[in-house]
Amino acid sequence: MAVAELDDRRLSVLDALGDDSPVRTSPTRPAAQRYTGVLYKELDPSSLSGTALRRFNSNVLVVSGLWGLVAPKDLIPEYRLKMSASLAGLGKMSTWWRPFVTDALEERVRRAVVWDLLPKEHAAAIDWNRLEPRRRVTVTFLDRDGRTVSHWNKLLKGSIVRWLAETGERDPEALGGFDHPQGYRVDPASSDLTAPHASVVMREQWT
Repeated sequence: MAVAELDDRRLSVLDALGDDSPVRTSPTRPAAQRYTGVLYKELDPSSLSGTALRRFNSNVLVVSGLWGLVAPKDLIPEYRLKMSASLAGLGKMSTWWRPFVTDALEERVRRAVVWDLLPKEHAAAIDWNRLEPRRRVTVTFLDRDGRTVSHWNKLLKGSIVRWLAETGERDPEALGGFDHPQGYRVDPASSDLTAPHASVVMREQWT
């Protein structure tokens, strides 16, 4: 896999799952095809091509309860293991993975602009206090009444990932010109684009 330094840790998780776990013998597919949740349906990586596809394949990492970190082209079987799950001998996956995933990210994110679009249970597997990105960007979606969007959060973030791949933008200021397909726009008054942690708020617009 692309983040090869986690291979020994992945074997530890497989051992905790047991010899009869289907992930040991199931057919594999590239992760970009294997993951089919609402984020990936909105992102639609199979329709990316050229430079956009190259950006996606080389810049995106998925945080995974089984694999730690997964790149789009990594070959993986179908699996179900939440970051909130606990395994005998390892404990809660987010807590167990935290030091190893953070170590693996240390040089990869140093002085880089990183878009952290993780849900809370996956974000718990990273210790940002140990990392030194140039900027870390998080995005929050609010509905028309100012309430945080939870149900459609992943779908809305899928559009952001696609925009990043297609445009090559890195800095969050560029989101000001992004027409989000679900009708959300950057709320400058609620956003804080100050480095090193840029917090972007996108608010649902009235039609």
